[in-house]
Amino acid sequence: MRGAKLFTGLILPVLIAGMGLLTGCENDLKDLKKISASEVNKPVTSYTDVDVIYSDSAKVKAHMTAPLMLDYDKVEKPYTEMPKGVKVIFYNAELQETGTITANYAIYHKKEKIILLRKNVVGTNVKGETFSSDELIWDQNTKQITSNQVVHVRMADGTALDGTSFTSDEGLNHWKFGQANGTISVKNQEISH
Repeated sequence: MRGAKLFTGLILPVLIAGMGLLTGCENDLKDLKKISASEVNKPVTSYTDVDVIYSDSAKVKAHMTAPLMLDYDKVEKPYTEMPKGVKVIFYNAELQETGTITANYAIYHKKEKIILLRKNVVGTNVKGETFSSDELIWDQNTKQITSNQVVHVRMADGTALDGTSFTSDEGLNHWKFGQANGTISVKNQEISH
Protein backbone atom coordinates (compact mmCIF):
# COMPACT_ATOMS: atom_id res chain seq x y z
CA MET A 1 0.00 0.00 0.00
CA ARG A 2 2.90 2.26 0.80
CA GLY A 3 4.26 1.71 -2.74
CA ALA A 4 0.88 2.69 -4.26
CA LYS A 5 0.89 6.02 -2.34
CA LEU A 6 4.43 6.69 -3.47
CA PHE A 7 3.51 5.81 -7.05
CA THR A 8 0.34 8.01 -6.93
CA GLY A 9 2.31 10.80 -5.27
CA LEU A 10 4.87 10.76 -8.11
CA ILE A 11 2.50 10.20 -11.02
CA LEU A 12 0.10 13.02 -10.23
CA PRO A 13 2.76 15.80 -10.28
CA VAL A 14 4.36 14.30 -13.42
CA LEU A 15 0.96 14.22 -15.21
CA ILE A 16 0.20 17.81 -14.20
CA ALA A 17 3.64 18.96 -15.40
CA GLY A 18 3.17 17.07 -18.71
CA MET A 19 -0.22 18.70 -19.28
CA GLY A 20 1.34 22.08 -18.59
CA LEU A 21 4.04 21.40 -21.19
CA LEU A 22 1.45 20.36 -23.78
CA THR A 23 -0.60 23.49 -23.10
CA GLY A 24 2.57 25.57 -23.28
CA CYS A 25 3.43 24.06 -26.66
CA GLU A 26 -0.08 24.79 -27.95
CA ASN A 27 0.23 28.43 -26.83
CA ASP A 28 3.67 28.64 -28.45
CA LEU A 29 2.20 27.36 -31.74
CA LYS A 30 -0.59 29.95 -31.55
CA ASP A 31 1.95 32.70 -30.88
CA LEU A 32 4.09 31.46 -33.77
CA LYS A 33 1.08 31.55 -36.11
CA LYS A 34 0.23 35.10 -34.97
CA ILE A 35 3.80 36.26 -35.55
CA SER A 36 3.89 34.54 -38.92
CA ALA A 37 0.57 36.15 -39.96
CA SER A 38 1.74 39.59 -38.89
CA GLU A 39 4.97 39.17 -40.88
CA VAL A 40 2.95 38.52 -44.05
CA ASN A 41 1.23 41.90 -43.63
CA LYS A 42 4.52 43.78 -43.29
CA PRO A 43 5.90 45.49 -46.38
CA VAL A 44 8.46 43.52 -48.32
CA THR A 45 10.19 46.69 -49.45
CA SER A 46 9.97 50.35 -48.50
CA TYR A 47 11.18 53.24 -50.63
CA THR A 48 11.71 56.91 -49.78
CA ASP A 49 11.60 59.93 -52.09
CA VAL A 50 9.92 57.93 -54.86
CA ASP A 51 9.90 59.29 -58.41
CA VAL A 52 7.96 57.17 -60.98
CA ILE A 53 7.24 57.83 -64.65
CA TYR A 54 4.18 56.12 -66.19
CA SER A 55 4.31 55.57 -69.93
CA ASP A 56 2.12 53.94 -72.55
CA SER A 57 3.53 52.92 -75.96
CA ALA A 58 6.82 54.66 -75.07
CA LYS A 59 5.00 57.96 -74.38
CA VAL A 60 5.12 59.57 -70.94
CA LYS A 61 1.60 59.81 -69.52
CA ALA A 62 2.19 60.70 -65.87
CA HIS A 63 4.87 61.49 -63.30
CA MET A 64 4.26 60.41 -59.70
CA THR A 65 6.24 61.39 -56.60
CA ALA A 66 5.80 60.23 -53.01
CA PRO A 67 7.91 60.67 -49.85
CA LEU A 68 7.32 57.03 -48.80
CA MET A 69 6.16 53.92 -50.65
CA LEU A 70 5.54 50.52 -49.00
CA ASP A 71 5.30 47.40 -51.18
CA TYR A 72 3.17 44.49 -49.95
CA ASP A 73 3.98 41.61 -52.32
CA LYS A 74 3.46 38.58 -50.05
CA VAL A 75 -0.32 38.94 -49.82
CA GLU A 76 -3.05 37.43 -51.94
CA LYS A 77 -3.68 40.75 -53.71
CA PRO A 78 -0.35 42.65 -53.85
CA TYR A 79 -0.54 46.40 -53.34
CA THR A 80 1.62 49.45 -52.79
CA GLU A 81 0.79 52.00 -50.12
CA MET A 82 1.81 55.68 -50.04
CA PRO A 83 0.95 56.65 -46.45
CA LYS A 84 2.64 60.08 -46.49
CA GLY A 85 0.98 61.41 -49.61
CA VAL A 86 1.43 61.47 -53.35
CA LYS A 87 1.53 63.91 -56.27
CA VAL A 88 0.67 62.94 -59.85
CA ILE A 89 1.25 65.15 -62.91
CA PHE A 90 -0.46 64.13 -66.17
CA TYR A 91 0.93 64.90 -69.64
CA ASN A 92 -0.44 64.96 -73.19
CA ALA A 93 1.32 63.53 -76.27
CA GLU A 94 3.43 66.73 -76.60
CA LEU A 95 4.61 66.34 -72.96
CA GLN A 96 2.60 69.37 -71.88
CA GLU A 97 1.11 69.21 -68.39
CA THR A 98 -2.65 68.62 -68.53
CA GLY A 99 -3.49 68.20 -64.86
CA THR A 100 -2.25 67.36 -61.36
CA ILE A 101 -3.61 65.49 -58.37
CA THR A 102 -2.30 65.51 -54.80
CA ALA A 103 -3.53 63.40 -51.89
CA ASN A 104 -2.47 62.74 -48.31
CA TYR A 105 -2.73 58.95 -48.86
CA ALA A 106 -2.82 56.55 -51.80
CA ILE A 107 -2.93 52.83 -52.40
CA TYR A 108 -2.08 51.13 -55.70
CA HIS A 109 -3.71 47.76 -56.45
CA LYS A 110 -1.16 46.17 -58.75
CA LYS A 111 -3.23 43.48 -60.48
CA GLU A 112 -6.16 45.82 -61.13
CA LYS A 113 -3.91 48.79 -62.04
CA ILE A 114 -6.03 51.12 -59.91
CA ILE A 115 -4.79 53.86 -57.58
CA LEU A 116 -7.13 55.01 -54.80
CA LEU A 117 -6.28 58.58 -53.83
CA ARG A 118 -7.67 59.47 -50.41
CA LYS A 119 -7.68 62.19 -47.74
CA ASN A 120 -7.59 65.80 -48.88
CA VAL A 121 -7.51 64.96 -52.59
CA VAL A 122 -7.04 68.05 -54.78
CA GLY A 123 -6.81 68.07 -58.56
CA THR A 124 -6.30 70.88 -61.07
CA ASN A 125 -6.40 71.12 -64.84
CA VAL A 126 -5.04 73.55 -67.45
CA LYS A 127 -8.36 75.43 -67.57
CA GLY A 128 -7.87 76.58 -63.98
CA GLU A 129 -10.53 74.27 -62.57
CA THR A 130 -9.92 72.81 -59.10
CA PHE A 131 -11.38 69.52 -57.88
CA SER A 132 -11.46 68.40 -54.26
CA SER A 133 -12.80 65.24 -52.65
CA ASP A 134 -12.15 62.63 -49.98
CA GLU A 135 -11.47 60.07 -52.70
CA LEU A 136 -10.65 59.87 -56.40
CA ILE A 137 -9.94 56.62 -58.23
CA TRP A 138 -7.42 56.55 -61.08
CA ASP A 139 -8.02 53.51 -63.30
CA GLN A 140 -4.99 53.06 -65.55
CA ASN A 141 -6.84 50.50 -67.71
CA THR A 142 -9.69 52.83 -68.70
CA LYS A 143 -7.50 55.97 -68.39
CA GLN A 144 -10.22 57.58 -66.28
CA ILE A 145 -10.53 59.23 -62.90
CA THR A 146 -13.79 58.52 -61.09
CA SER A 147 -15.45 58.92 -57.71
CA ASN A 148 -18.69 57.99 -55.98
CA GLN A 149 -17.83 60.41 -53.16
CA VAL A 150 -18.81 64.08 -53.26
CA VAL A 151 -16.48 66.03 -55.56
CA HIS A 152 -16.31 69.84 -55.30
CA VAL A 153 -15.40 71.71 -58.50
CA ARG A 154 -14.44 75.38 -58.62
CA MET A 155 -14.12 76.79 -62.12
CA ALA A 156 -11.97 79.72 -63.18
CA ASP A 157 -15.06 81.97 -63.54
CA GLY A 158 -16.11 81.31 -59.92
CA THR A 159 -18.75 78.68 -60.68
CA ALA A 160 -18.86 76.10 -57.88
CA LEU A 161 -20.42 72.67 -58.26
CA ASP A 162 -20.77 69.64 -56.01
CA GLY A 163 -21.61 66.25 -57.39
CA THR A 164 -21.31 62.50 -57.19
CA SER A 165 -20.76 59.86 -59.86
CA PHE A 166 -17.77 61.88 -61.08
CA THR A 167 -15.98 60.73 -64.24
CA SER A 168 -13.08 62.39 -66.04
CA ASP A 169 -10.14 61.78 -68.33
CA GLU A 170 -6.72 61.51 -66.67
CA GLY A 171 -5.95 65.21 -67.10
CA LEU A 172 -9.27 66.27 -65.47
CA ASN A 173 -10.17 68.26 -68.62
CA HIS A 174 -13.27 66.40 -69.81
CA TRP A 175 -15.37 65.66 -66.76
CA LYS A 176 -19.01 65.09 -65.85
CA PHE A 177 -21.23 64.43 -62.84
CA GLY A 178 -24.08 61.97 -62.59
CA GLN A 179 -25.76 64.21 -59.98
CA ALA A 180 -24.75 67.80 -59.35
CA ASN A 181 -25.81 71.04 -57.70
CA GLY A 182 -24.09 74.37 -57.21
CA THR A 183 -23.79 78.05 -58.00
CA ILE A 184 -23.19 79.07 -61.59
CA SER A 185 -21.57 82.41 -62.36
CA VAL A 186 -23.35 84.31 -65.14
CA LYS A 187 -21.97 87.52 -66.67
CA ASN A 188 -24.31 90.50 -66.93
CA GLN A 189 -25.18 91.14 -70.53
CA GLU A 190 -27.61 93.53 -72.15
CA ILE A 191 -30.37 91.81 -73.99
CA SER A 192 -31.69 93.62 -77.05
CA HIS A 193 -35.16 93.10 -78.42
